[in-house]
Amino acid sequence: MGIAQSIKAADKKAGRFYATGKRKSAIARVWLTRGKGVFNVNGETLEKYFARPISQMVIMQPLQEVQAAGKFDINITVIGGGKSGQAGAVRHGISKALVEIDEANRPPLKKRGFLTRDARVVERKKYGRRKARRSTQFSKR
Repeated sequence: MGIAQSIKAADKKAGRFYATGKRKSAIARVWLTRGKGVFNVNGETLEKYFARPISQMVIMQPLQEVQAAGKFDINITVIGGGKSGQAGAVRHGISKALVEIDEANRPPLKKRGFLTRDARVVERKKYGRRKARRSTQFSKR
């Protein structure tokens, strides 16, 4: 048994579960601990960090799917991307952590697509173009 595996086993015994979520260029590290449902995102509350109600709804979806809302204190560190991508990364991370807690959570989360990493990213800009596909304006005369 390696050091990383022994740390993971000790975390599970302590009731702390970890997962990493990704979306676009955002990466979220998520720790779930049994508690009263307190969210901590980069040192701020969920409502303060993700001010848009849509982002808050996206983040709460996996918890509501397995009826775990309010049962876990969630500590999140998220970097990269914008707020929308970060919310998707947090949702992915929470979903993976819920599966770590109980394998019975896997089927409902898999059915809703929360465990699948959304691989869509911004298309790169091509030379001779203004953006990825947008060309310069054509002038006939």
